[in-house]
Amino acid sequence: MNTDEIQILFFQECEEGLAGMEQAFATIRDESHDPETINTIFRCVHSIKGGAGAFGHERLQAYTHEYETLLDLVRNETLTLDQPLLDTILAAFDMLADHVAAARDTEEAPADVDMLERLKQAAVVDQNAADAAEPADIAVPEAQAAPAGDDGFDDLMAMLGGPAEAPEPVAETAPADWNLRVRPARNAFDNGSEPLLLLRELARLGATTQQVDLDDLPPLASLDAECSYLTWTISVPESVEEDDIRSVFEFTDGYTLELTRGADAPSAQEEDLPTAESHPAAQESDDKPQPSASQPASAPEAEIDSAPTAPTPPKSEPAKSAPAKPTKLVAANQTIRVDLDKLDKLVNLVGELVITQAMLAQQLSDHDLAGIPELGDLDLLTRDLQESTMAIRAQPMNTVFSRVPRIIRELEGETGKRVRLEVEGEMTEVDKTVVERIGEPLTHLIRNAVDHGLESTERRVAAGKPEEGVVKLSAAHHSGRIVITVSDDGGGINRKRVRERAVERGIIQPDAAMSDEEIDNLIFAPGFSTAEQVSSVSGRGVGMDVVRRNIQALGGRIGIQSREGVGSSFSLSLPLTLAVLDGMIVTVGKQTYVIPLSHIVESLRPNEHNVSELGDGAAMLDVRGSYVPLHRIASQLNIDNAETNPREAVLIVVDGDHGLAALMVDSIEDQRQVVVKSLEANYRAINGLAGATILGDGQVALILDVDMLTARRFAGAAPAQTLEMAA
Repeated sequence: MNTDEIQILFFQECEEGLAGMEQAFATIRDESHDPETINTIFRCVHSIKGGAGAFGHERLQAYTHEYETLLDLVRNETLTLDQPLLDTILAAFDMLADHVAAARDTEEAPADVDMLERLKQAAVVDQNAADAAEPADIAVPEAQAAPAGDDGFDDLMAMLGGPAEAPEPVAETAPADWNLRVRPARNAFDNGSEPLLLLRELARLGATTQQVDLDDLPPLASLDAECSYLTWTISVPESVEEDDIRSVFEFTDGYTLELTRGADAPSAQEEDLPTAESHPAAQESDDKPQPSASQPASAPEAEIDSAPTAPTPPKSEPAKSAPAKPTKLVAANQTIRVDLDKLDKLVNLVGELVITQAMLAQQLSDHDLAGIPELGDLDLLTRDLQESTMAIRAQPMNTVFSRVPRIIRELEGETGKRVRLEVEGEMTEVDKTVVERIGEPLTHLIRNAVDHGLESTERRVAAGKPEEGVVKLSAAHHSGRIVITVSDDGGGINRKRVRERAVERGIIQPDAAMSDEEIDNLIFAPGFSTAEQVSSVSGRGVGMDVVRRNIQALGGRIGIQSREGVGSSFSLSLPLTLAVLDGMIVTVGKQTYVIPLSHIVESLRPNEHNVSELGDGAAMLDVRGSYVPLHRIASQLNIDNAETNPREAVLIVVDGDHGLAALMVDSIEDQRQVVVKSLEANYRAINGLAGATILGDGQVALILDVDMLTARRFAGAAPAQTLEMAA
């Protein structure tokens, strides 16, 4: 693996770290965090800092150093995490994300002077309080520049916890205290590791440096500043858990550890962390006897992330000399990074396999061999393979929802409104493509809900509402689709004002007769905005138009429900997967179409009394006492030679974004799994069509867009163009 590949891996880890920080901040906002939450944030920043130093991203490294310093004071409880400090940490996180993006894209680093100054000011604490909070016996002081002169080397040795001339005798430790020997590899600095930071972390646990081994230290003339030569012997209080000690070295590479409990036998054998170049001293025997191959060790060998050992006995009880029982390791979920292009190729190959399987089934059926048992097994295996492949691409919506609190926080500052965010269904899984492309539309809807939907604090109080507005974000599965809803408890859509602005901009004629639904949908018109003036939040009339186009590009639809004075709700209905779906094969005239099975409620042939004609081609279907609108696919898609009498046709009752409706087709041919191919990518977008597929006989069939066909504004309207598909 070359340097470029390693650097790509580093930026992938940065993205994961930033996502982990987002989740940790969400926990803090919910006031359900614990000290480990702050430690998680600190470790993410520390890891980014180490990688930035290794790859020469100096601006990123310098910024993370200041950020890390502030977080360190918070996790040590030197600073109290109040709201102003949390605001600073969150703002610093936003800047960190910009720094990572700039380093990844080789762009100019963002201007961070003001943010750095803000971090430094936030890190200023009362020195007397800070001194009182530090343990009295810490032997590893904060790093400071060595004064110029001949004593510089001596001062450096003193700072590292060791004497300048010769090692002092190892101090006696309490019988139950931990003895820790830390030996970095010679190349430990190569990955940005800083042993001083690790020693300071141990010092905060109450550890004291007992001895620094200088035997490997070469003469000053031959000393390599990029190599490590020292070994530390450290005493850690018995009250500290073994896991807490090992967690200090959790994200390090190239360190050898030996951890023993007082005068007892070692609790873990010497551990060699992975390193490209082993430390020469690692092969040497220590000054304490080690168990040989013929002698059983007092405790089993453990990994650096082993599970917690048994609790330490209370101080009032004598330490037991019996060896500790082995602890049971809990296996963590194992993951592997796979390039998205490879995963997409796998999905495409599975799609082609589905098509080939359908063609094989068609050929065997034509030769009266459809009953072969192995054919059913092949169909089952193909379906299981397809579902497993889709599951690989599935991701929970919380990867998108976790960004929303930050957006809400920014909007509160820009608008002066108080907003409470409620989230439901964040673990609902959808295709990765949907997760990646839903972020921008969702951001526009959130900004629209806060800026346009929610009233000002004064207006809310005057209307008898709480000062704090509510924005609710939810995700759920519904009829084989993912439905994402953004709602608010604001003033709703002012339809009179919307209509007036649409007339002013020439979008509609002044005398146009429009329903409430049609007026609501005017907000998606290009260039439409009800804002009185352009601000940093809204006013240019591009947001909602972008939302609709992006959702349509994903094969989805957006619906609006609004009550003036009560609030508005925007529902995004998207396919769970963009690759394969179960569909019903139907014919209209000489054309073959596919209706997604997730929309179909039932199919029937009506009698003389089930259909009621309303004039101008409109009709209603009586479905067990409930009337639903009847849509003629042939007239909507300009198809010739199709059945025109609904009593002689097949009616398929569907459930879409606009409720129940009936689609009129000539016949039903089959039901099967089909692979979705994008029309927009291969030809052009067609109103009323969601995509295309290849059937088992090689024929191209178009997939109907049920939501578009059943929309009232589309009913009876012929599309601008038709698309003829032949075998």
